Amino acid sequence: MIRPLALAATLALLSAGATTADALQGDGKDASMGPVPTRLVGYLKDGVLNGVEILGPPPAADSPHGRADRTVFEETRALEGTARWKTAQQDNDLWGGGAVKRFSCAMGVELSERTTPVTSRMLHRVELDVRTVGSPAKAAYDRKRPLIGNDAPLCVPREDWMKTNASYPSGHAMTAWSWALLLTELKPDRATALLETGKAGGDSRVVCGVHFPSDVEAGRTLGAAMMARLHADAAFQSDLRKAKREIARTKAQPAGCEG
Repeated sequence: MIRPLALAATLALLSAGATTADALQGDGKDASMGPVPTRLVGYLKDGVLNGVEILGPPPAADSPHGRADRTVFEETRALEGTARWKTAQQDNDLWGGGAVKRFSCAMGVELSERTTPVTSRMLHRVELDVRTVGSPAKAAYDRKRPLIGNDAPLCVPREDWMKTNASYPSGHAMTAWSWALLLTELKPDRATALLETGKAGGDSRVVCGVHFPSDVEAGRTLGAAMMARLHADAAFQSDLRKAKREIARTKAQPAGCEG
């Protein structure tokens, strides 16, 4: 029997992010889990935000929340091969034409180093900040991923790094939500589509089978906290002003979008 909380989460995952228009990343061994090689650095210094204290611990495995997490993992294995599964695979690939492409479609603007170099650099730097802010909480709580100890289907290949890279908080979810918040500031008339895409990016981690729902919730919470703190950073504010001007004058439309 599916508990009500698990059922609600499962239904949400079945419907979220079904179309294109409607980020911690691994330890460096999976090319999809981080940005292309860059000399950029994040905006924030180590210790500026304490993710351990902001989040608190993940739910215990034998708690009602922990059992619901496990149930959602088991129920969402039935999504293998569906359109939602394919969307989750696309969201997994942050940089190689996956998640950035989906955000481009939601925004109605082609996001790339060629067409929007300022905005693209901001996305890179924010993703690096996700690592800075999220990694200490991952290390402190060391929650094992739901795929450990079973051979259930995943939307991505099983890799050895998954055994040691902790599950809580989800870096992909943190990145997707941070990007959604940033891009919404740059193009507020596309806020709904962008925020839906950011939410779906986190939900995709559960569909993939690599995170629990509470890992995704924690990623969004910490991503929102990080973005709030970034607004007090002078370099971020300077880039934000430039990016707003860039997006306002960019005419490049993304190709291959649904809807």
